[in-house]
Amino acid sequence: MTLNLIKLAVGIEDLEHLERRQKQTRNSKGHYRHRTRMTPQRQDEVLSGGSMYWVIKGMILVRQPIINLGVGKDEHGKPLCVIELQPTQILVQPRAQRAFQGWRYLKPDSTPEDVKAGGKLFIDPDMPQKMKLELAKLGLL
Repeated sequence: MTLNLIKLAVGIEDLEHLERRQKQTRNSKGHYRHRTRMTPQRQDEVLSGGSMYWVIKGMILVRQPIINLGVGKDEHGKPLCVIELQPTQILVQPRAQRAFQGWRYLKPDSTPEDVKAGGKLFIDPDMPQKMKLELAKLGLL
């Protein structure tokens, strides 16, 4: 079974801000690297087609395929996990997500659907106006 990861994009304002920040972490192959303290124990399942789903301002908005999970050290020499990501952002149907610490596993049956090329986002007619405005600011409506 393929497992995905979900992570809060702390301090990130929108998708463009996420991309700008990630470009600063590119490796020699052009892949983005995200450092985190805890290493997934179910690596085989994550590496069999899993993606990192990003929560921006309380909404799951985008995913990036995970290429590799590596080991690194922080500035104090403590071990950390380096998650290597494809630089491609794949838009998903926006879904609210409460805050949490670190990353979490996200099973395939719990993942938001991708927004297909040329497709439309499904917008719930009962969605609060404030949320619609926020999505519009992000260029998603």
